Order: sequence, then structure tokens, then C-alpha cells
Amino acid sequence: MRIGVLTGGGDCPGLNAVIRAVARLSHDLGWDVVGVRAGWRGLVEGRFAPLGPREISGILPRGGTIIGTSRTNPYKLDDGVSSVLRNFEQEGLDALVAIGGEDTLGVAAQLHAEHDFPVVGVPKTIDNDLSATDYTFGFDTAVAICTEAIDRLHTTAESHNRVMVVEVMGRHTGWIAVMSGIAGGADVILIPEQPLTVEEACEEIVARHESGKLFSIVVVSEGYELTYRSGERKLVAGDARASDQFGHVQLGGVGETLAREIEDRTGFETRVTVLGHVQRGGTPTARDRVLATRYGLKAVKLIQAGSFGRMAALQGDEIVDVSLEEATAELKVVPEDWYDVAKVFFG
Repeated sequence: MRIGVLTGGGDCPGLNAVIRAVARLSHDLGWDVVGVRAGWRGLVEGRFAPLGPREISGILPRGGTIIGTSRTNPYKLDDGVSSVLRNFEQEGLDALVAIGGEDTLGVAAQLHAEHDFPVVGVPKTIDNDLSATDYTFGFDTAVAICTEAIDRLHTTAESHNRVMVVEVMGRHTGWIAVMSGIAGGADVILIPEQPLTVEEACEEIVARHESGKLFSIVVVSEGYELTYRSGERKLVAGDARASDQFGHVQLGGVGETLAREIEDRTGFETRVTVLGHVQRGGTPTARDRVLATRYGLKAVKLIQAGSFGRMAALQGDEIVDVSLEEATAELKVVPEDWYDVAKVFFG
């Protein structure tokens, strides 16, 4: 067998751990492994690199991805899909491991459905929003980074009697905000799925100050729509980047807008910290390393069994496989009961 591996979408800690696991087990089986450069773009353009024992040595703790990534969608390019199929065949590949989130795996699912393309998936996204799996790798590291930032902001907020707004990633779902907010002791958490109004958030902060707690920590997902009692809702976003062929608007800035609202409505001095891409970078946590490794091994076993069109998934503590179609059918949003846990500690 000769298999390819690609990483698509945003980078995150743990990608190299998956690549290492796929390559190590494949080598043990006597298979050749090839890295596809820059996600689906690499298959469109025919860009490959060997993944032998030397190339994967020492990459377990490294963040990012040694084979690069992009937000390329071959279905948005002229001759894109036929180029993928042609280069896959010309490289002599028998199967592909696609590591990514809803967009990357959505392409994989479509290729398998339309062309019987021999692909298996591994769920990667710091947003933890893929269906059919309890957790995606990269999420635990992002939450740990955000929690540490919130811990550090507590001390400066208390020293200056300020409101600190922390903007974290989360395009459509608030898993990072909820988890890091609970872990970091946030006083208000604002997420896309359970839109607390700006007025309610300010009331929580005022009540907290009136009880003698003169500082507050507010955590907000980048995808939270500013919501008002009047019913007005406003998403703070810009046009999609040219490099994003999946049409996602450019998020970022809700923290700054929310901070101005809080300061104007409460009179409390308010500051903003946007964690941004620091959530994606650096060394993966032990949990993400182990989870990514288990996913990589499962992907190889799926190929060995000829079970294409499937994705490795975590259910409970077991690594299972689900269809790519099921995994990408809908986003896994934060349910109300999870948000209720966070709300107990508001104010």
C-alpha cells in the first residue's frame, strides 16, 4: 500500500501526532507514506513529500503541521476535482487520510460519495464542533491556553478594579468559551448558541460590583452575535478572505465592541484581550497527544480493513468509526444544560 496524508483548514496542536501515528503503523505494515502539501491544494497541484522514519522523528510534541495546510476547496476551482483524482492516481496512492474539520472532511465525504474515493477521516478542530465524536483533538490544548490567560487576567483585573473582556475562538459554537470560562471562573460567558443579551450581561456585572466584587471577567466567543432586548442582533465580521474557499466571513472584533458597550452602560473601566491564533499554536497537551495518536492508528486500521468513507471518532473512551457523511451533517453545538452549568457562576 501507498497512502497519502493531508491536513486541511486551520492548524492546531496535535496534527503532527496524527501524522506520526499514521506513518509509524503504516511503516510497520510495510506501507509507504506520502505527505500531501498544503491540504487539498496539494492534491490539486500535485505537491507531495515523503514521510519516512526520519521525517516523522521528533514531531510528537510539535505544534502546527509539518506538511502544511490551507483552506482550499477543490470543488470551487476549475478542474479542481479532476486534478485531485488525476494526481492521486499518478502518485500511485491507494488511500488517503484526511485530517481536518467540517470543511476538509466535507470535501472528503463528497469525493467518496461521488467518485468512491478511498479516503478516511480524522477529526481536527479546536472548536470541538464536529458531530459524531465526543471530542476533537486540538480542543483540549486551546481550552488550556484560554484558561491560563483567564487566570492571568484575574490578577490584573482585581488590581485595577476593571472589567476584562476575553475574546476566544468559536465561529459557530461556544465550546472553547464555555469550557475555559468555567475552568477560569469567568463571571459572564457569551456564546453563539445561547445568546445572553448585552443588557443582561451588564446587569450581571453591576450586581457583582454592588455585592462588593469590584472586578469582572467576561469571556466571549468570536462568533457571538451582539444581542439586545429589542431583538436586534449584530455579528461583528468582515468579508471572507480570498484564501478561504469555503466562504467563511472573517470574524474578530466582537470583544472590542462588547467592551465599549459594557463601559458605556455601566461606567466601569473595561479592557479587552483577544487571544486569537495563540489558541492554535504551540505544544499540544498530553490529552491531545494521546487522542491524536489513537485517531491516527484507527485511520490506518480503517484503510487496512478497506473501510473507506469513514472517520475515526471518540465515543465515551472508545475509538470507533462513523461515516464521513454523519460526521459532517451538522455542527455539534453547546447544549442548554452545559450553558446552565456556566450560568450558576455568573455575577
